[in-house]
Amino acid sequence: MKIDDIIKEEMTNPEFAQYYNEYSEQLESALALSNARKELGLTQVDLAKMSGVPQSTIARIERGDNVTFGKLSQIAHAMGKTLRIEFV
Repeated sequence: MKIDDIIKEEMTNPEFAQYYNEYSEQLESALALSNARKELGLTQVDLAKMSGVPQSTIARIERGDNVTFGKLSQIAHAMGKTLRIEFV
C-alpha cells in the first residue's frame, strides 16, 4: 500500500486530519531548509556560522520544531535566498 493511500484513508479520522494538517506544513518547511542547505553543499555547522544561528537551532528546524519567521528569514538571507510564504 502506498503512503498516499494510507494518508487518504486516515484523513477520514478527524483527529488524524487535524494533526496531519497542523504538522505537514511544519515538515514542509523543515524539508525546504534541509534541501536548500544541502543544495549549497553546506553542513548544519556551516550554515550556523554563516547565519549566526546556533547549529542546534538549525537541527531543530530541520526536525520540524517550531521556528519564527524572523529566524527562517535570517537563515534564508545567509544562504543568499529569500523567504516566501504562500497561502494556497
